[in-house]
Amino acid sequence: MMSPNPSATIPARQRAFTLIELMIVVAVVAILSRIAYPSYADYVVRGKLSEAVAQLSAMRIKLEQYFQDNRTYVGACTSGSAAPLPSATEAKYFTYTCSVDSSTFTVTATGNQTQGMSDGVNSFVYTIDQSGNRVTTSTKWGSCANTACWVLRRDCSC
Repeated sequence: MMSPNPSATIPARQRAFTLIELMIVVAVVAILSRIAYPSYADYVVRGKLSEAVAQLSAMRIKLEQYFQDNRTYVGACTSGSAAPLPSATEAKYFTYTCSVDSSTFTVTATGNQTQGMSDGVNSFVYTIDQSGNRVTTSTKWGSCANTACWVLRRDCSC
């Protein structure tokens, strides 16, 4: 024997959500998103920072190899050399510059805006030199600037 349709025995007024219930759900979702979004945005920025860390580390190795072959850094960082700057396909979120003389170099990664939008990395500037000194010159987290490492998190940790 089949049981009767349960919705047929419930009055129509009791089958829907009330406006108060919907407003409470919207408020809870708004509160959760206000808490979660900043953490998500920082997570996305940290993912983009890995490009600079990887490219600067690779540039240091290439420049040291160039120095071992030529006993000078002059001429490195040019296209066609053993240590060219990252190409546009390799550098999506950062622009790289290189300053060299016979015995020193400094490679700088400066965050850029992609697709006309501020994606959070445009205020980051990282450098590395021939001694392996890693410096964060600027970040979007103001108190982390001029740190003697590459800052990767809001708490200024490296």
